[in-house]
Amino acid sequence: MSSLTCQRQSLTFRARSYTAFVFTLQPPIEDWLAALDAMLERSKGFFAGHPIALDLSATRLSPVEIAELVSELEVRNIRLLGIEGINPAAAHPRLPPILRGGRGQDIEVPEPVAAAPAPAPAPAAAPAAKKQEVASLMIDSPVRSGQSVVNIDGDITVLGSVGSGAEIIAGGSIHIYGTLRGLAMAGAGGNARARIFCHRFEGELLAIGSHYKTADEIEDSLRRGPTQAWLDGNTLKISAMN
Repeated sequence: MSSLTCQRQSLTFRARSYTAFVFTLQPPIEDWLAALDAMLERSKGFFAGHPIALDLSATRLSPVEIAELVSELEVRNIRLLGIEGINPAAAHPRLPPILRGGRGQDIEVPEPVAAAPAPAPAPAAAPAAKKQEVASLMIDSPVRSGQSVVNIDGDITVLGSVGSGAEIIAGGSIHIYGTLRGLAMAGAGGNARARIFCHRFEGELLAIGSHYKTADEIEDSLRRGPTQAWLDGNTLKISAMN
């Protein structure tokens, strides 16, 4: 008499977080889509292959209207990872899943120096202490075309060059000691103090947070030389470093 042994296979579930770009819809929808089209025209393929979430907290759309909006994004080759900012009652099997508990980073706006000139040296010590907690990432080899380097929790330093079509995305600042020919996005989590530095700029796009400039929007005089980018309020500033 043979015996039969049954083995039950266990399933393992893990919670894991991923980095995604978040589109925040601002009504009217037609104007928002027009602005999105203008951005995609200036930077073709910028969102291709990246997870995208849609924040609908500023609107009150029905499930049918949400489905139409999702279709409009799919026509633009933007496929959604999920939707946030809506009532769970608006969920529908044909819609992307509802996302909860997303972790962002608050925008830190530095206080004007003129408002309190005397204590200015004291606040300068605070970011230095905080920077020790930042998880910096150092890349000691070139970043080639098609590669992506992402560090949402801190700075990224590249000792080599960044090829055309490559991406460097950091929650903090970006330091490139070679030539930047691809895309560099600093402050991806909302850190308005983040900066981008590169030894030689020939890039396709510079961005800090949601503020960006494509190659055709950057002065030719800044190309092929040391360059830095930073936010001045809501304006992305780019200048040469002498």
